[in-house]
Amino acid sequence: MSRTQRAPAPPGALGVAAEPAALLTYLSDLQAWLDVRRADLDRLDAAARQAGADAVTADVVLALTLWQAVRTRTDELIEIWDSGRADAVARERMSQLVWGRLGGDPATSLLSLVDAARLCDAQADQLATRLSFDPHAADVTARFRALAAGVVRAEDAARATATTEDDAAVARLRDRLSRLKADAARGADVTGPLGALEDEVARTERDLIVHAARSRSLAKDRERAVELRAALAGRAPGLASIADRCRREVADPPRLAIPDVLRLGEVPHEQAALTTYVQRLGAVERAMEKVEDAYTAPLRERAELRYRVKNLMTKAQGNGRSSSPAVKAGEDEVRDVLDATPCDLALARHFTEQLETLVRDLPEGHR
Repeated sequence: MSRTQRAPAPPGALGVAAEPAALLTYLSDLQAWLDVRRADLDRLDAAARQAGADAVTADVVLALTLWQAVRTRTDELIEIWDSGRADAVARERMSQLVWGRLGGDPATSLLSLVDAARLCDAQADQLATRLSFDPHAADVTARFRALAAGVVRAEDAARATATTEDDAAVARLRDRLSRLKADAARGADVTGPLGALEDEVARTERDLIVHAARSRSLAKDRERAVELRAALAGRAPGLASIADRCRREVADPPRLAIPDVLRLGEVPHEQAALTTYVQRLGAVERAMEKVEDAYTAPLRERAELRYRVKNLMTKAQGNGRSSSPAVKAGEDEVRDVLDATPCDLALARHFTEQLETLVRDLPEGHR
């Protein structure tokens, strides 16, 4: 595979079901790319071992890890594709697998299939140059052409990160490339600087792809944090209403404060601060659940006791105990306690259990 042959461009977008014809073409091209790229990486690995180039071992491992991540995700896509029987829902799921995070290995967890394939290409280019394994290595003109293409890809990746630092890094690469071309045109020997620039372009392209993936991941994490913060803020008034009702209607209610998520401030933009903020949001969410359980439990028990008393009196009517003065008195006692505001639940439970005893079927001889 030459430097100009890259991983195929994916169809569709995240959340969009791609057209069947586009998916078929993409899957076919992706499998072909995987086969050829793996053959390239195996040759590069063998060349590195033969040359004893320990310095590139980590890069070889990273390239193979990226390839394997793409291979695994491609197998998932093929399974969902089901020989073309995938419906719109399945095709939307395929788009999610193409554009969403790979997860798993820390080296690829933040990357999408698209990013991993591009980064695998960049790693292979860098390895080929460092090992002088690229058939274009002796052709300065072709190397300049490949360098220009690498700078363009780096520019595309820099646009995705939208940072001044990345734009400046790519601008420096383009400036160095222009100076090298000028030196070569004058007849200067640019072999050494050209090799150094090839390494720098490949490394920069790789770093920008990872940076872009991290930026997208950070944006998604922040969006989810904003949504969770808004949901928790919207939940607070409902909890306050339940707490007020419980304090009015139940004697000796819980005494828990309603968590105020707004006290955490705005959602931060930096990854470290965002991670801490999300953890605090989780603590607020758990606290709200605890508060909700604490205040709804007494109200729910009061309703359940009323339903239980109703069922007991239905039983009393069925067995003839409803006319008993003791049962009537027991019913009045429990209903008075349950209807009182605030309601003493401990006393209500006691009278309900007492009523349950009073309405039991009498032995045959006492009916």
